[in-house]
Amino acid sequence: MKHFLFSTILSLTVLLPGSFCGKAQNVQLHYDFGSAMYNKDYGARPVLTSTVEMFKPDAWGSTFFFIDMDYTANGITGGYWEIARELRFWERPFSLHVEYNGGQTLFFSFRNAYLGGVTYTYDNKDFSKGFSVSAMYKYIRKHNEPHNFQLTGTWYLNFGRNGLCTFSGFADWWREKTDVGDFIFMAEPQFWINLNKIKGINNAFNLSVGSEVELTNNFSMLKGFYAIPTLAMKWSFN
Repeated sequence: MKHFLFSTILSLTVLLPGSFCGKAQNVQLHYDFGSAMYNKDYGARPVLTSTVEMFKPDAWGSTFFFIDMDYTANGITGGYWEIARELRFWERPFSLHVEYNGGQTLFFSFRNAYLGGVTYTYDNKDFSKGFSVSAMYKYIRKHNEPHNFQLTGTWYLNFGRNGLCTFSGFADWWREKTDVGDFIFMAEPQFWINLNKIKGINNAFNLSVGSEVELTNNFSMLKGFYAIPTLAMKWSFN
């Protein structure tokens, strides 16, 4: 959901050696428990969200984007997307980072945001685990205080027999003055069971099932901390 940015795909591949030419896309569907858990604040929160992600590296870095859509009985009620570019003309682990964020939900609009900064990425030798950290300037258009900053951390860990399980996610902390505070925090850890790693299941059956937990503080104009889990499935395209 908002936002799997970098997470497993980006952390695994954004700064791999130049000989790597892979790509990755996936579609996720999440059933959200926010309206059931926080009816007072999130009573109208959609229960279904789809996410489409695409990542593609090239000789000068990589491009990543994702699009979220929220669904109710009346149809699509909100959308959000991010697109990011990692750029480098040198060896890892550093790259330049540019990014755009924007969207609309039932509750409020995300102002157009433009980010730029530097990313550091670490992966172990077999790429079974790793993390990245991005430090960025953030310009929020039409905000009373448009000049801000953001720190983003991501991680991934593949474990279990043949990589049966994946634990991945991100954490964002940024400055944005609102009625509920001056700083916003959001993290979305995800846990997946990759069914094609189970003995007897065809390796081409790229379905994963799992959960995401949205952890926020002062997000979406709601003061304080919220923890919202989902049930989810994901299909990955080779």
